[in-house]
Amino acid sequence: MVIKFGTDGWRAVIADEYTFENLRKISKATAVAFEKHAKISNGIVIGYDTRFLSEEFAQCAAEVFANHGIKVFLTDTFVTTPTVSLLSRDKNLAYGVMITSSHNPAKYNGFKLKDEFGGSMGTSQLSFVEKELERSDKFVYGNKGFEDLVKNHMIELIAGKEYYRNTLKEKIDTETISNSGVKIVYDAMYGSGQSMMDGIINFKPLRNEVNPSFGGSSPEPVLKNLSMISEELKKGSYDIGIVTDGDADRIAIFDENGNFIDAQKTFALLLMYLIEEKKMTGGVVRGFSSSELIKKICDEYELKLHTVAIGFKYISELMIKEDILIGAEESGGIGLKNHLPERDGIFNGMMFSEMLAVRKKKMSDLITEIEEKYGKYFYKRIDQHLSSNDQKAELINIASSLKEVAGLEVKSIDSLDGCKLIFNSGWLLVRASGTEPLLRIYTETFDTDLTNEILSDIKRKFKL
Repeated sequence: MVIKFGTDGWRAVIADEYTFENLRKISKATAVAFEKHAKISNGIVIGYDTRFLSEEFAQCAAEVFANHGIKVFLTDTFVTTPTVSLLSRDKNLAYGVMITSSHNPAKYNGFKLKDEFGGSMGTSQLSFVEKELERSDKFVYGNKGFEDLVKNHMIELIAGKEYYRNTLKEKIDTETISNSGVKIVYDAMYGSGQSMMDGIINFKPLRNEVNPSFGGSSPEPVLKNLSMISEELKKGSYDIGIVTDGDADRIAIFDENGNFIDAQKTFALLLMYLIEEKKMTGGVVRGFSSSELIKKICDEYELKLHTVAIGFKYISELMIKEDILIGAEESGGIGLKNHLPERDGIFNGMMFSEMLAVRKKKMSDLITEIEEKYGKYFYKRIDQHLSSNDQKAELINIASSLKEVAGLEVKSIDSLDGCKLIFNSGWLLVRASGTEPLLRIYTETFDTDLTNEILSDIKRKFKL
């Protein structure tokens, strides 16, 4: 099989393509690709999530790196992906490895790489690993086992969760949150975010135990998977609902009434809090599928706006190179200045809690203020399972030839990532998922809600 990196790492089905043999191959290829890294003598860090066999897969990867002569700091329990990013940067290591497939269904696992700056490793760096994988039939692995490598100090267990929790205490105004009386519900979705905030702030936990099947649904913080927290909030005793995905780098937010706040508005809320209350400066990076609401805010505050292809690695690259205040994508990933050039769901959830404590307003009122100031934006995404990659390409080609959708004239086309059709009062984007066998279809309209009509018509045109 061919191991390739997608939008965010390598992901595959456990016991099909995601095997110990293939994990050893990609670990060895990574070790060889970066064996001359300037910081390689400092070592690397490996972490893992709550998925089936993640700990064993992490130990397997650690064996490969350590047998190659690389010092490995292996977390002593499951951690979030941002924890690995943080350790990679703060401990001055060459890079980090995270065993996770994030929000994918339970049958998947994965392999993410984080660079020395704590961001998602860029495409150019990942290409070196893929090049080494082409000669994997010639790989020679050492024969020292895990226990021997621990005894020889080539593998060292590290308290990653404790390090991350201490970072939260330093960077978040937990005293203001606690004194405000803000009442929080947190849904860990059985993922590795569980216990990360314990003892730091008060909250009501949901799905806060290890369950490798994720209760029968994917640990993805999208509305269809979040009825439990919505019902809890509707009881009327809380101010905010926070959800993180399987590796806790992405976030979803609910208001006090149990209403889901789409990621476009959470992006806007946090951007305005950083500008207006924390008086922070810098540019803004958005993913290609993000709302035009962000452009409107940036225009008002004269902030430089960058739009990049989908995949947080593109946002990370800019956050490392330039003065960026906030970078965010449509799927709930947000990176903040003075923390990490990386998504961090737990950190961002606490920032939203801090925002409520400081602004002393209800979440629903803050949303109303945005709509009154900037107008209403109607955003929606659907995912369509397809039989082959050829079908994905065929449908994207069909989209690029369209002159209208739902009666809206196509004014222009942007092909930065997939095919984006731009109308006078909105847009439609069709692109292939980089992490799953899906075609993703996004649309946003302004002032008048035409999103369902557009999605229905494009499905008709695609004969889906």
